[in-house]
Amino acid sequence: MAAAAGPRLGAEELGLLEKSLGLAKGNKYGAQGERKTPVLQTNNGPSLIGLTTIATHLVKQAKKEQLLGNTAEEKAVVQQWLEYRVTQVDGQSNKEDTRIILKDLNSYLEDKVYLAGNNFTLADILMYYGLHHIMVDLTVQEKEKYLNVSRWFNHIQHYPDFKAAVSKTTSFASIDVYFLM
Repeated sequence: MAAAAGPRLGAEELGLLEKSLGLAKGNKYGAQGERKTPVLQTNNGPSLIGLTTIATHLVKQAKKEQLLGNTAEEKAVVQQWLEYRVTQVDGQSNKEDTRIILKDLNSYLEDKVYLAGNNFTLADILMYYGLHHIMVDLTVQEKEKYLNVSRWFNHIQHYPDFKAAVSKTTSFASIDVYFLM
């Protein structure tokens, strides 16, 4: 698995996020540097740089701040997972990194529906995008091994507004998550 798989998809992810937030298309995205860090060209100010910075801006633009968390603690947890996405998931470079990410996430999700607890947030959306290319490659046995991640992933990909946005793209099409019995 290539380390740059996540960052290269930044513009596509941001376009899908726009759609799921109900924003009109029209933002111009670019990328900078070797890691292809997403850049948003704004009309009335400096460019915004970075996946989570731009995603947070889009959420606020759509007036859906609840996706950033409702309480101070929930906001911190959302921010924590956004940072994890960029530093760990996008930074993974080999099968061992991937195994550690899935193991840690599986343990964390043991008693949670969403990453920030009881509410669907931006962290769930961006982690879904970041993990999609990993989940596609997992065998049925591996999905069973990371049962909590598989459950969470399946739940997120079927979340109503989110499902409508991602179902029309082949890069992030729904993945069958079967479980052994």
